[in-house]
Amino acid sequence: MELFFELEIVYIVIGIFILSVTAIVTTRSFVPRVAFKRGMISVSMILVTMISIHYYMTTTRMEGVKEIFNEGGTIICENKMQRTISRSVLLSKNLEWRLEGDLFVSDNYARDFHTSRCVDWIGDDIEKAKEANVTK
Repeated sequence: MELFFELEIVYIVIGIFILSVTAIVTTRSFVPRVAFKRGMISVSMILVTMISIHYYMTTTRMEGVKEIFNEGGTIICENKMQRTISRSVLLSKNLEWRLEGDLFVSDNYARDFHTSRCVDWIGDDIEKAKEANVTK
């Protein structure tokens, strides 16, 4: 449950805002009385469905990334710390990265990367990955 809130808290807050707007709009005098009940139920169902699908897709991708990494493959993670042309970092066991829970950690790099922000790297050369990963 902790992972769910860690990944989805932003979308839950946005959903609460959308439900608040729905409640305000459906309680106006020019809207039929049944609109509040129907509106809140339908918007809630849509939001729950969308958040659930997003959580499922994210956790499935996370498991895939962990599996690829544990098999010795290279993955690519989003790097919001550096505002350069290349905003991603290549990670693999060969590049001295390790997996601790849901985080990729390296003693040679200043920050950790969450598996939810990573995907499989479709590259062909680990030497290029080493060169690209020189920024520490």
